[in-house]
Amino acid sequence: MLTALFPIGDDNADRNLTPYVTYLLIAVNVAVFIFLQLPSDAFTYGYSVVPYEILHGTDLTQPVTVQNMRGEIPNFPGPTPIYLTILTAMFMHGSWAHLGGNMLYLWIFGDNVEDAMGHAKFIIFYLLCGLAATAAHIAFSQSGLNAYTPSLGASGAIAGVLGAYIVLFPSRRVRVLMGYMGIVAMPAVIVIGLWILIQFMNGFGSIAPGTEQGGGGVAYMAHVGGAVAGLILVWLFRNRRVQQRAQHRMHEQPNIDFTNRRF
Repeated sequence: MLTALFPIGDDNADRNLTPYVTYLLIAVNVAVFIFLQLPSDAFTYGYSVVPYEILHGTDLTQPVTVQNMRGEIPNFPGPTPIYLTILTAMFMHGSWAHLGGNMLYLWIFGDNVEDAMGHAKFIIFYLLCGLAATAAHIAFSQSGLNAYTPSLGASGAIAGVLGAYIVLFPSRRVRVLMGYMGIVAMPAVIVIGLWILIQFMNGFGSIAPGTEQGGGGVAYMAHVGGAVAGLILVWLFRNRRVQQRAQHRMHEQPNIDFTNRRF
């Protein structure tokens, strides 16, 4: 997800809840990839989101050739109704790198957001952000190649988690890898804010997102939709007492310079 700044951890000292939902989401994503996707490309193509299928309520089961495109886009039977792919695609990935990157971000940022919302609210929040991300992607993929290109991945839902994190814990230190500088701790508002800015620039700059599959394009508008949903929905799902506790702790702790400190 992030490129210039690569997060590897954050401060969990004031977390009270064991993030069971975050752990469960990671386990489900990994299990789907290993046991359902690796053995069969048919599952991946059949259960990914294809904008044309959602917009027309039709399950494409035969390869599609798009004008001015070399080759065909494979299609396989999906769930009934086909709209269920909006949910199934949230738990699928295009490669080990795609899966690993998304799960790393969910591991780092999901636990704190879950702590600030509670288990039940967090899973509802996560799914709603994923739905918003898919809706944004489909809205900008209604014609041409994009309409028939399968989209999959947890990035949209995780973008919502990042949006919530930056609202709840803007000053919390996030440890990132920064090239020759090594490991540097920076405020979440900078780390996540930079990522969100990049998504907006890429998304609205192209207005033609590709697929989220590993090795292919990136569905930037899905990231934008998920992040915006997270920034808005967090106000409905947050536990104010947990947020106030975290803010109080941040104000009490000494102003330590973490620059270039090894962890």
